[in-house]
Amino acid sequence: MAELVYDSTGRLLFTEEMRKEYTILIPQMLPVHFGLFAKLLQRTGYNVAILNNEGRDVVDSGLKYVHNDACYPALLVIGQMIDAIQNGGYDPHKVALLITQTGGGCRASNYIHMLRKALKKAGLEYIPVLSLSFGLEKNPGFHWSVGLIRRLVYGIMYGDLIMNVANQIRPYEVNAGDTTAKVEWWLNELLDRFDRGKGMSRSQMRSILDEMCADFKTIPVAGEPKVRVGVVGEIYIKFSSLGNNRLEQFLLEEGAEPVVPGLTDFVIFKIYNRVSDIEMFGGSKAKYALCKFFMGYVEKCQGDMIAALEKAGFRAPGTFADLHKLVKGYLNDGVKMGEGWLLTAEMLELIHSGTPNIVCAQPFGCLPNHIVGKGMIRVLKDDYPDSNIVAVDYDPGATKINQENRIKLMLANARQLAGEEHAPAVNQ
Repeated sequence: MAELVYDSTGRLLFTEEMRKEYTILIPQMLPVHFGLFAKLLQRTGYNVAILNNEGRDVVDSGLKYVHNDACYPALLVIGQMIDAIQNGGYDPHKVALLITQTGGGCRASNYIHMLRKALKKAGLEYIPVLSLSFGLEKNPGFHWSVGLIRRLVYGIMYGDLIMNVANQIRPYEVNAGDTTAKVEWWLNELLDRFDRGKGMSRSQMRSILDEMCADFKTIPVAGEPKVRVGVVGEIYIKFSSLGNNRLEQFLLEEGAEPVVPGLTDFVIFKIYNRVSDIEMFGGSKAKYALCKFFMGYVEKCQGDMIAALEKAGFRAPGTFADLHKLVKGYLNDGVKMGEGWLLTAEMLELIHSGTPNIVCAQPFGCLPNHIVGKGMIRVLKDDYPDSNIVAVDYDPGATKINQENRIKLMLANARQLAGEEHAPAVNQ
């Protein structure tokens, strides 16, 4: 067994010896993206497992070890990890936990401390916790490389493109399951290509993006256009089926076409915040130059993905720069806690691109999202009278029926605005 090593503050470190023996557990949020991320980490020499345990046991584990006033995503992420350790067949003395830490004042920085506190409460304080961050915490057995960062960026592009085209095809597929099968095939194919060293350069990425779009275009589709419903909100609740009670699947079952903004804009947003902080308050010129360079590179990759979608005839999202322009006059760059001004910008982009029907999914009591999400709905409604936005809260005590009824009422209004005669029944 690897020797436990602590730093001067008493924090348990993940060592090189642990890297060889331990399995790193990662909570699930985006199946396609995270599947690619796990494979890339495995190629770098880490043993990685993505957690897919769901259900009430996860919520109960979170409630047991996290204060019930804490953010719902924190409760779910920590609950999923502890439930997996206790009931998933893992050797608790051979696992480590990986969680993001961005340096902001919200979820992505503070969960790591809550997780360590929960592990101690559960008698599992000997399990190391790794910070997926840029310099906030360091572990000798886990570190970045330029090559790994570049490949992770490409993985985000592949994941966003798959999510984008799948949501545009799945509601209209002639043969049920064709889209899901194609997604699975491409996920396996991308992993195989990663293993062969393909798709690891930007020119290779551009070629693969075009190939993916062309292949998805071969899926037979039919039917009249459905009501499009955008999904925005706190990043975990927005993307995670565990967090939003399978929101995308529910929208499909109700005869709608889900439109979910991708992960790329959030990544650029987090880098841009470092740039804007230095522009507003001053700071390191070297850090400023590095962040500007990195942001520009990710934006170029995003441009490649958008070009591939447009070339193939798919509906493509705007660029990060487009989003930034849309939010001018509504919120400034200083509004950046949580999803910050990006959430409002995503709602504006959806409205401008013909998707005025929007579900704003947020954890109950999430102050940043109540300001930039629920708090902006009236302002947007005044400027765009046809916008049809519903804010839906998610927490351990919220019932699925109440959440779905609010969405059904929004869909009924959408169909009325679209001139459809029949609206879905509301559950009693």
